[in-house]
Amino acid sequence: MKLKKSGNVQGNGTESFGKRRNKTHTLCVRCGRHSFHFQNSRCSTCAFPATRKRTYNWSVKAIRRKTTRTGRMRYLRHGPRRFKTGFREGTEAALRKKVAAASTSVQEGIISPSKEEKIGGKR
Repeated sequence: MKLKKSGNVQGNGTESFGKRRNKTHTLCVRCGRHSFHFQNSRCSTCAFPATRKRTYNWSVKAIRRKTTRTGRMRYLRHGPRRFKTGFREGTEAALRKKVAAASTSVQEGIISPSKEEKIGGKR
């Protein structure tokens, strides 16, 4: 005796996986991960649109992935260079005197090497 399958009942097997077209998560605007839930309107990684970022201190590796110096650092990366000049702003560089004219005249033989030492050039 053979049992006949009814065609209108859908199982959970291989055929049903083709029907699953609805995505639950998409890209998050704040963290960029594929964790923003459509129906909840909340990111499971950073808790966007909440003001505070979602963090739990249970994983050292997770903190290491998201900390400073893991991204672009648009502001912080210029700090060391600005520190060298004392964080100066709104100034122009001072004019530098031309030293190239004296060195070319020595090469052409116009000025003797003894005068070159007084100018400060090196051979």
